[in-house]
Amino acid sequence: MEQRNHLFLTISALLLAFFSFARSQTFVGVNYGEVADNLPPPEATAKLLKSTTISKVRLYGADPAILRALAGTNISVVIGAANGDIPSLASDPAAASRWVAANVLPFIPATTISVIAVGNEVLNSGDPGLTAQLIPAMQNLASAVAAAAPNSNIKVSTVNIMTVLAQSEPPSSGAFHSDLTSGLKGILQFLTKTNSPFMINPYPYFAYRDDPRPETLAFCLFQPNSGRYDAGSKIRYTNMFDAQLDAVKSALKGLGFPETEIVVAETGWPYRGDADEVGATVENAKAYVGNLVARLKSMVGTPLMPGKSVDTYIFALYDEDLKPGPTSERSFGLFRPDLSMTYDAGLSKSSSTAQGNSSSAAAPAKRSPAAAATGWCVPKEGATDEELQANLDYACGQAGVDCGPIQPGGACYEPNTLRSHAAYAMNQLYQVAGRNPWNCDFSQSAALTSANPSYATCVYPGSQ
Repeated sequence: MEQRNHLFLTISALLLAFFSFARSQTFVGVNYGEVADNLPPPEATAKLLKSTTISKVRLYGADPAILRALAGTNISVVIGAANGDIPSLASDPAAASRWVAANVLPFIPATTISVIAVGNEVLNSGDPGLTAQLIPAMQNLASAVAAAAPNSNIKVSTVNIMTVLAQSEPPSSGAFHSDLTSGLKGILQFLTKTNSPFMINPYPYFAYRDDPRPETLAFCLFQPNSGRYDAGSKIRYTNMFDAQLDAVKSALKGLGFPETEIVVAETGWPYRGDADEVGATVENAKAYVGNLVARLKSMVGTPLMPGKSVDTYIFALYDEDLKPGPTSERSFGLFRPDLSMTYDAGLSKSSSTAQGNSSSAAAPAKRSPAAAATGWCVPKEGATDEELQANLDYACGQAGVDCGPIQPGGACYEPNTLRSHAAYAMNQLYQVAGRNPWNCDFSQSAALTSANPSYATCVYPGSQ
């Protein structure tokens, strides 16, 4: 009887872990902007989304055709109340009720609406009057939702840009601008009371644009680099995304809201730009988004938020050809209007299989035979010792990479050379991260090979 109970508990624990994992794999979203005249029909877009691992969509409004098309897809939707709606929503609870009646009630529960984002980047709009009206508008909308759809669990929040922070480097010193803290405290009190997320738009691309050094590019693209040491927290950061999120976490803690959930409402990388827009290339966009998706799926989290992935909305589903400004503003689309991929970032269900989609950060990627790439990732002939050391340190510090075999006594310790150890670690990271070409870049110091580098008792994971 005792053994049977133990078996039951074990099975129950496994089932609980499975369903918990299933729920946890809902953190990859996409922004669906409509400032364009060539977008495919919403029904075609809904079909496209169902062929991907994207489980969340953020709209900048509440387009009824899109909301209807997403009905029954199990894709959750963030809808938006425009900045221009804020004054009426703030001053008149009846206006908030009308907004909910028009933009929410006709679509739920068939379409899952998760959040109403009130305004976009209001705190940085330069309009003090609008900023003052933001909290009343959020409160009135939340009350209207509670009255009209009490069981919907729809949250109300607002979206901010990184410039709400006066300081973000090092991450432990993250702090909001002093002139915004009063308004932010009110917003955060509301978010805490309603269990709603703080929504922020981190863009490592802009950090690289302002500091276009090779080491900054590697740091922004999740590629091997020497990292940046935060003396305050004693943490060495290996990528800009983690550093930016942890700066927001530190800023929230500094205001007295350490437990507030963070949601990345936008992040992305343009694949094209004007002549003076450094870094806006297909290769960099693929590397950023592909490595971001792989990192989110690893569930490694950030140093200050370990073991979970922050809900992240990638900008953007399609290019928006009517947007003003530089070429990059119209060049963030993951897909073209004909529904083909601009580049493969590992978001399709077939490429997800190739990238692993594993529940354990320590587990190697699982690939279907048809989708599996071939080859191994090794250092280029001309790779310097400095590059090899940086690659070795970086790879051995990543989730899922086992560098035990190159430790003393390990199967791959001999020959005890920097190049041999780096090669093993680099290939480990390549195999775990998804075996995409950009996973074997290492700041252009690595290359794919079809020749199996295994030797004696040292077996390199890869194609057999």
